[in-house]
Amino acid sequence: MAILPCVDSLGKQGYRFIVSGCISAVFDIGLTYLFQFGFGWAPFYARTIGFIVGTLVAYMINRRWTFGMGASTKRFVQVWLLYGMSYFLNTLIYDYGFHFLDNFVNQYVAATAAFVVAQGVATVINFFVQRWFIFNKNRNGNS
Repeated sequence: MAILPCVDSLGKQGYRFIVSGCISAVFDIGLTYLFQFGFGWAPFYARTIGFIVGTLVAYMINRRWTFGMGASTKRFVQVWLLYGMSYFLNTLIYDYGFHFLDNFVNQYVAATAAFVVAQGVATVINFFVQRWFIFNKNRNGNS
């Protein structure tokens, strides 16, 4: 599979990161809802399944399209370590947010709002860590 040309500007990379995030969010929230509301799983566990699949989709798109980098075991491990840390933050915000909001609005609105806040926090952290450290061509060469 060809690697698309990298754009180095913050704006273009940010735009591509958001687009890839929206694509991966479809998988993420879809699976979260399926397991939480379809199968009756606790919010934390349902969110875990969605997060893992969404993260894999985001990594595959961002590595090639957003940052224009080739395959690298080192970067793959770095991204998964970063996403492992953001997983805990993301699921914590989602779980507490859902249970808090569920007292005031219906469960679907609570789940959606908690998802948006949790994903928003994780997205900002993930973008800048990946841009500045993991996919930084000045630090990692051109591969």
